Amino acid sequence: MTISSSIKDNQAVLLVDGRVDTNTSPQLQSAILGAFQRSAHVVVDFEKVPYISSAGLRALLIGQKTANSKRAVMELVHVCPAVMSILQSVGFSDILTIR
Repeated sequence: MTISSSIKDNQAVLLVDGRVDTNTSPQLQSAILGAFQRSAHVVVDFEKVPYISSAGLRALLIGQKTANSKRAVMELVHVCPAVMSILQSVGFSDILTIR
């Protein structure tokens, strides 16, 4: 998995490419937390993420809890149907902002 980050329109944008699993989820979590140090609005682009494991879900949950505690925003965008199905089945579609 690779993650590239940028700032666009006062938003920290993270482009994630690859599987988010036990081996790569610490990298995602670190990138999300780092993005909140640069902006109060973090956009995580999942267009090139074909799979997410429970460890990856934990990274997203920590990101959302960080957003809530900072009164910030974390958005997940371009989520493929397979990953969206996982998010919905565990109830994350109710707690994450997905567009």
